Formats: sequence, C-alpha cells, structure tokens
Amino acid sequence: MFKQFNKDFPASVVVFFVAIPLCLGIALASGAPLFSGLISGIVGGIVVGAISGSSLGVSGPAAGLAAIVLAAIASLGSYQNFLLAVVLAGAIQILFGVLKAGIIGYYFPSSVIKGMLTGIGIIIILKQIPHFFGYEGDPQGDWAFFQVDGENTFSGLINTVNNISPGATLIAFIGMFILVLWEAVLTKKAKIFRLIQGPLVAVAAGIIFYLLTQGSETFAISSEHLVNVPVPDSFDSFIGQFTFPSFKMIGNPEIWVTAFTIALVASLETLLCVEATDKLDPHKRTTPTNRELFAQGTGNMISGFIGGLPITQVIVRSSANIQSGGQTKLSAIFHGVLLLISVIVIPGILNLIPLSVLAAILFLVGYKLAKPSLFVEMYQKGWKQSIPFIVTIVGIVFGDLLIGISLGLVIGVFVILIKSYQNSYFLHIENVGNGNKSIKMTLAEEVTFINKGAIIKELNNLEENSYLTLDVTKTRYLDNDIIEILDDFKVKAEERNINIKLISERGVIENPESYYQFFRLEKKPA
Repeated sequence: MFKQFNKDFPASVVVFFVAIPLCLGIALASGAPLFSGLISGIVGGIVVGAISGSSLGVSGPAAGLAAIVLAAIASLGSYQNFLLAVVLAGAIQILFGVLKAGIIGYYFPSSVIKGMLTGIGIIIILKQIPHFFGYEGDPQGDWAFFQVDGENTFSGLINTVNNISPGATLIAFIGMFILVLWEAVLTKKAKIFRLIQGPLVAVAAGIIFYLLTQGSETFAISSEHLVNVPVPDSFDSFIGQFTFPSFKMIGNPEIWVTAFTIALVASLETLLCVEATDKLDPHKRTTPTNRELFAQGTGNMISGFIGGLPITQVIVRSSANIQSGGQTKLSAIFHGVLLLISVIVIPGILNLIPLSVLAAILFLVGYKLAKPSLFVEMYQKGWKQSIPFIVTIVGIVFGDLLIGISLGLVIGVFVILIKSYQNSYFLHIENVGNGNKSIKMTLAEEVTFINKGAIIKELNNLEENSYLTLDVTKTRYLDNDIIEILDDFKVKAEERNINIKLISERGVIENPESYYQFFRLEKKPA
C-alpha cells in the first residue's frame, strides 16, 4: 500500500485543504459547535478510511445532512441528546451492512450518477463565487439552494457584487493562476512540481499575502475572510472541546426516529458517492458496499461518542482526491491525520489562510466535475441518457442532493419501463471449461441497469489468466450502464490477464477495443 506514498501524500494535502473549510462550514450550517465538524473529518479520514474497502473515497461531515442535524438538535433539546442519536445511527448502519443492504447502490442509473457529479460541480462553482470575491454571507458547506441565512444561491451571487473585497479577490486570482500554471505547465516540466502540489503553494501564497497586507487600507483581508479553526489556550481547553452523548435519553422514541433518519439518509448518500467515486476511479475498482456501510456505521458511532457530526462518504473530497492523483486509501487516512495534527499543533497558522484561496481550489474541483464536454457526451447518447442527467442536475442546483437524485431516479426508471416492458431480465452463466478458468456469459434480449449488480459480481469473480466468452447474439437492447461496465472491466481485464471473446451476429471479436463503439454500430435499440 505504501508503494504509492509519493502520490497518496500530495493528494492528501489537497484533500486536507479542501476539508478544513467544509468541516467548519457544515458544522456552522448544522447549528453545531465548530469543533464537531473537525472531529467528524478526523474520524472520517482515519477510522472510516482504515476500515473502508474504497480505494479513493473520502468520508467526513456531509452537507446533505445539515438540515436534518439543525432540526434534530433543536427538537431533541440538547447537543448531547443529538450525539446519542448519531451513535445509534452508526449501530443501525452496521446492521444495514450485516443485512447486505449495500446492493441498493447498484440500482441507480449511470445517467443519474453523472448528473449528480455534474450538479455538485455546478453547485461548488456557484457557492464558491462569493467566497472567491471575499463575501462571506453564507457559510462554507451550505450546498442547498435555500440557504440557512434566508438567502438562496442566486441572491448570494447578487449580494457579492456589492461586497467585493479587493484583497481577498486579488489573492484568489493569484491562487487560481498558481493552480492552473502548476497543473497545465509545471507538473510536466519536473518531478518536484508533482511532489509539491499547486494547492499547497497557493495556500502558502495566501498566508504570505495576508501577512504582508495587514496594514493596507485597500488590500488587507479581514478576519471574517479567513479560516476560523478553534484555538485552545491549553491542553485542558482542547480536551474541553469534546462533547459526549447523554445515554439517559436512550428510551426516548424521538431519539430513535432521528437515529433511523440519519442512518437511512447517510447510507443512501454514501452508496451514491461510492458509485460516483468508482466511476471516477482511473483503475475502475469496485468498492464493497456492505463493508462500506459497516465502516460508515463504525465511524458514526465513534464520531457520536466524542462529539462529532454524522459522517458519510463525500463526493467533493473524494473527487479532489482522485483529481490530485490519489491511488490508495492511504490518501484518505493521511488527510485525517493532517486534520488531527493541525488542530492540535498549528490552529493559529490555519487561521491565516484566506477563504478566497480555498475557493479557488474548489473552483477547479467543480469545473472538473462539470466539464462542458460531458454535456455534449450525454446529448450524443440520446434522450434516454440525457433527460435523467439534466433533471438530476436541475434538482440538485435548485433543491439539494437528495431532491436531484430522487427526480433523476424517477425519470430513469420511467425510461427503463418504456424500454423493458416486453422482456424479462436475466443473466446466464455457464462453465464451459475446467473449473472456473473458462466462462461463457450469455446476455438476454433486454439488459438494463437493473442487472448491474449481478454482472459486476460475475465479472469481479473471474480469476486471473481466465477466458471469458460474451455471447450477445440474442441481445436486442443493451443499456448504456452495462456497456460502461464492460468498458470499465476492460481495464481490469488487462491488469488480470483475462482474455475476452465477444460473439455477436457479425461474428467473433477477440478483446474488443471499445464496447461502446461496437454496440453503437451493432445494435440499434428498437
């Protein structure tokens, strides 16, 4: 695992800088102590990262739970009572994992998952524009359209026009220039520029700029435009920031209702992020979803025991990890360790970082999630893919993550029902050689995303140096999700020396170059 240290550690630094304002902002948006956001970030990185089977997923406090947390703290009467609900939610998630509820994640169409990623990318850009220009009217991590301060995403943009901070804006543009120059030019020039990440240099430039301009009337950056990590004045005051649950309320039915709500929403968000993260993974590895629920449940129990917020796998930090070159789970663990060290050793230094520089970092994360080329790609795949994709984006931008996913899923299911009412779905596996070395997989007339779980399981069970015969002679409709699974598996097949023979009406093809190109020519859906 440590073989990829030279890639994992720089990626963890980037995730660390992305995580700091999000942990604090989500805690603020949730009506919880600021330190609780850092606790959940640390636990999500170290504990969940160590137990999880995800190679690139990063866990921490989730914006999607902020409204639930805010309402729960108020209704339960105290933060200690709420922490008990978090502990119980973790236990329920562990039960979900034992009952193998993780399979639910496979029943979300690819178009909806891509819409989720793109919608989050757009939200990141829209929400970071005010922070980029030095307007801190809305806390970091509040991703919903209707904000906790009574404003909405677009009114926040309008308010920014009249509240631009020259100093914060200037260093934001300098930070953006450093990030683009680093990625587009310098990393290709020398190895040192790949080891020292651009975001670290941008943050260092931001701190220097803040210190040099403190006395300037024009370019000085005020304290509300800086990171605000709690700074204890002694070890006792640091320990005093931890809060513990009130177990005497365990018989309160409202506690259990809140716990089940948190467990259900957190599990759903995690499974969606797992699916999205696996899709972004260059090596196309598959995360064991039941193990992920167990890991998240363990993390939530520990987080609740010591005063932290609920944890899920989170796509913003996960995508930042992937985009920064992370290769194994060590990058997620290292980011948690960095959070822990920083809040103990250097909280004062962290509080010198301008939020506008961190906004510049998140700008690039958002752009990579919502590239214009993806809209063109989805349009070219036809209305069955593009409509759920667009609906999901609109729901996320004008509502929140769960609203967007729910709308996209409803449209996706409706599209599938239109195409799939004629035939049943099945996958036939047949051993045609000694042991499991040679497998023949025959696909049905209609194969849709509903079959994703079974197909992924069978492909992942193939042994190294084996032979796969894929028979599609009877297949009349093959969903784009299944084609993507086959294209993704091609990478894994090469790494595991698995030979693939495709049998179709046109004949036999050995190890096809692109399943998408082949099926676009071979099959025209009725």
